[in-house]
Amino acid sequence: MMHGVSDLTPQKRLAAEILKVGVSRVRIDPSKAGDVETALTKEDVRKLIEAGVIWAEQAKSNSRGRWRELHEKRRRGHRRGYGRRKGSVDARSDADEMYVNTSRKLRRYLRWLRDRGVIDRKTYRSLYLRVKGGMFRSLSDLKRHLTDLGIKVR
Repeated sequence: MMHGVSDLTPQKRLAAEILKVGVSRVRIDPSKAGDVETALTKEDVRKLIEAGVIWAEQAKSNSRGRWRELHEKRRRGHRRGYGRRKGSVDARSDADEMYVNTSRKLRRYLRWLRDRGVIDRKTYRSLYLRVKGGMFRSLSDLKRHLTDLGIKVR
């Protein structure tokens, strides 16, 4: 312990309890250290808190400034190159979303074929159900299948 500096540990502990904060956040005005040293009860410490001799410091948290900067860059497509990537393409994109997008595309195409009379309603329905079952991985896969069936597609 340094000379001339009084030990205010008990007062800090009491103040922390009253202020409902950790001991490390309790601050004491150094010029009024003598008054604080004489305060032995919770009531004494409470009076010092009211007088503004003892107070609780604002809680510190991690700064989000750096995160915001990086986030903005990434939103603009920066820092997203091949060297930054870990995991497969599938790991980086939502499988459910991909299924929905592909299904919509294929269904739109089937509807287009049916409305133009390229395929009949029965064929449309059977292909629609196959799309639902995930039989076709892409539009080109569906077109390949239609060609195999002998249906002219473009």
